[in-house]
Order: sequence, then structure tokens, then C-alpha cells
Amino acid sequence: MSANENRDKAVIGIIGGTGLTELDGLEITGQQEMETPWGKPSAPLVHGRLNDVPVIFLARHGNPHRIPPHQVNYRANLWALREAGVRTVIGVNAVGGIHAAMGPAQIVIPDQLIDYTWGRPSTFFEGDLEHVTHIDFTFPYTEALRAALKSAALDRGVHCLDFGVYAATQGPRLETAAEVRRLERDGCDLIGMTGMPEAALAAELELEYGCLALVVNWAAGKSDHIITMDEIQAAIDEGMSGVREILTQLIGSGYSPGA
Repeated sequence: MSANENRDKAVIGIIGGTGLTELDGLEITGQQEMETPWGKPSAPLVHGRLNDVPVIFLARHGNPHRIPPHQVNYRANLWALREAGVRTVIGVNAVGGIHAAMGPAQIVIPDQLIDYTWGRPSTFFEGDLEHVTHIDFTFPYTEALRAALKSAALDRGVHCLDFGVYAATQGPRLETAAEVRRLERDGCDLIGMTGMPEAALAAELELEYGCLALVVNWAAGKSDHIITMDEIQAAIDEGMSGVREILTQLIGSGYSPGA
């Protein structure tokens, strides 16, 4: 299966972790190894169809899950999806909650972000350039796609919040309580480690981009106990079904770029 054969066929790409191939009615049609000018993506692209709508999945951290957030090859991931024909990308992110309404298992469709990462290759516009390019990044998430995700949640009866400022931190460690207090003063509602440079790279490639954030723990200092992996896994088990419901509804509705 070549990139050229898939161009203009696949529309929606989903970047996330394990479990997302469990969409009701999804037919897996194949896997595709990709090479890009920026190296190999995190994993092979998984092609499928839902209600005859093409969709491509990419495991951000690899399969098995072994690539830490600061070492994900974000450029290769986005480039590979575009070459495979994707024009709309939904990033599924596990996050920590700062806002009082954003506790474990809550689904959030953020509308803004602040980038605190460093040292990550974060642009396609570098090297031997003919001219310098600056993209507009005022609104990091495509509003039409955000609205469609919200509508899909309502149609399936899944409770989600359609606002929030995503703080993209370096990782792979979790934050200190003092760092969380600083992020809250900055206006952040959620903390994740994979939202950037993914969103900016999608913008550089002129792809629609939206985020489905699943809160898997209270941020440091926002609860009376330390954060444990058992707590995180329990929130994933509880909340991921809602994420799958939203994705199933959006894809099955025939959403397309600019719709």
C-alpha cells in the first residue's frame, strides 16, 4: 500500500494510544510502514473504515507504548499522515486536571494552549530555506472540528467540556505542586506532554487539528494524595469509552475538512 494510492482517500487521522481500534463497527483494512524526510513515524499507520469512511490511526508512543513524550518524532508522524491522505487530525491526549471541573475521567475539547516544552524539533520550516515562514497560530485548534467533536459528544450523550487551556510540558516526569500553581496562574486548565509541537506541525501542514483530552489524574497538589499509576489507569478505563463514542459518532457522520 503506497502513499500515492491513499492520497485523497483517507480523510480523518487519529493520533493516540492503545484501545482506539475498538471503535464499534471499525473494519481494519491494513497497516502501512512509512518513511518520511524526518525519519520514521512512531508506528505503522493503521488503516480502517467505519460506515465506509476511511480513517487512519497512529500510536503516538509506538506499539507497544515505549516512546516517551519528549522523544516522539512529531514531524514524521504528521508528515506520514498527510502523505497517506489525511486532512483532519484528532489528537487524543491523556492529561492532568487543574480546573475544578476537570477531574479524572472528564473529557475536554480544549480551545487554547501554552507551550512549555523545549528542545523538541518543532517546525518543518528550518534548514536550507528559500524564505522564512511564520504561521498564524492564534487559534491552535480548528474551530469547525472542535464544534463537530462537541456535537458528536452531545449526539452520543457523552459529557464533555468544550473549553480549556492546555499546558504542554516537557515530561516525562510529572510536575511539582509549585509548577502546577504557576501553570494555574498562567491560566492553564489542563496539563499534558504531547500537545506540542503536534498542533503547530499540523498547522504548518495546513491540516485541521483538534484535541480530545481525557483527564486521567488531578494535577500535582490538586488532591490530598500523590499521583499513582493505578489512579491513572482507572480513569483511562472509565473515560476512554466516552472518547471512543465521540470518535465513532464523528467518523460515522461523514465529517470532512471544512464541513
